[in-house]
Amino acid sequence: MIAGELNFLVVEDDDFQRRMVVAMLRSLGAIEVREAGNGRQALEILHIANSQPVDIVLCDMDMPEMDGMEFLRHLGQENNTAAVIILSMLERVLLVSVEKMSEAYGVKLLGAVEKPITRAQLEALILRYERGESRARQSRGALRVFTFEEIRQGMKEKQFEPYFQPKVDMKTGRLMGAEALARWIHPQCGVIAPYAFIPLLEKAQEMDELTFMMLEKSVAACRSLQDKDHSLVISINVSLTSLTDITLADRITQGVLDAGVDPRSIVLEITESAAMTDVAHALENLARLRMHGFGLSIDDFGTGYSSMQQLMRIAFSELKIDQSFVRDIAHNEAMRIMVESSIGLARKLKVKSVAEGVETQQDWDALKSLKCDIAQGYFIAKPMSLDAFMDYCADADVDE
Repeated sequence: MIAGELNFLVVEDDDFQRRMVVAMLRSLGAIEVREAGNGRQALEILHIANSQPVDIVLCDMDMPEMDGMEFLRHLGQENNTAAVIILSMLERVLLVSVEKMSEAYGVKLLGAVEKPITRAQLEALILRYERGESRARQSRGALRVFTFEEIRQGMKEKQFEPYFQPKVDMKTGRLMGAEALARWIHPQCGVIAPYAFIPLLEKAQEMDELTFMMLEKSVAACRSLQDKDHSLVISINVSLTSLTDITLADRITQGVLDAGVDPRSIVLEITESAAMTDVAHALENLARLRMHGFGLSIDDFGTGYSSMQQLMRIAFSELKIDQSFVRDIAHNEAMRIMVESSIGLARKLKVKSVAEGVETQQDWDALKSLKCDIAQGYFIAKPMSLDAFMDYCADADVDE
């Protein structure tokens, strides 16, 4: 049973509603389920010394003494590690606003659903927690804070490797490529996720070395895949901060050609984590890369700096919809409208639409109904080492 090893807290002032949620959790295998009638009681339960920590809190919004919003504020300020499922009868647009408020407070939010919650919705949200914990376990160094000097030493020793997350054609279900995601294979801490090193490198304006290390290894992987008759397109991330160097496009092109790979087999995903500081140089680099045959993807569309403006002045071939919009698309009408608009925009501009963060069958079905072109996410496969990806390609029989 999916909930068997997790500890739950249900915060709901309506006795009947609370009993219904508790009964659903029990039916999913939950053993430890605590109950509170409002936010104040919930905080008291969380503060009990020597008690088992709560894994997931299911919380109503409109409650006496302390409502759900105040409770979530306290949860965030205390850096409590419990994940949260918001349950409410608030209208959908207000519920979305509460979601964003929770995330701004640093609350680990699994989702927000209108009451009454169904067993299927509850099961899907608990599975989302399980996937998140699985990812955290894969990155054993997740809690470790690294210095810039340690990261530099890791790069000097070439400890960084691309992990490949499959990208699938939604119409045919065929594997058509993968995104290469940087991972630090630390000798003591294991596989380290990007958030532990990318921000420090960007702050120090030292992304170039990592970019070219990932490019070199990803292009070599592309060549190896082609040698095994797997004709896939590999997507590689390039930060806007790297585009200020006017020689970048020629260096990337030469590196790809030297490896015996056609630039048309490579998509460069332009991340918007930093503002475009040198517009002319960046636009020249991007235009030259496109001229040489590379695909260009606008990454995390809708979340970066002036996405619409970027879309109009750069010859993108792909529009990548951020996972924050994809999440809950099946149950969140506002998110669905945003994604539908993005897919429609991509279609009118004659570029591919790509949805990242596809985690459930409901996500997949909703995106397919909206005629999204390409999907990637844990529902399809997690990022994996090159050896594991080679096996994945063989199993997928990508050339059928």
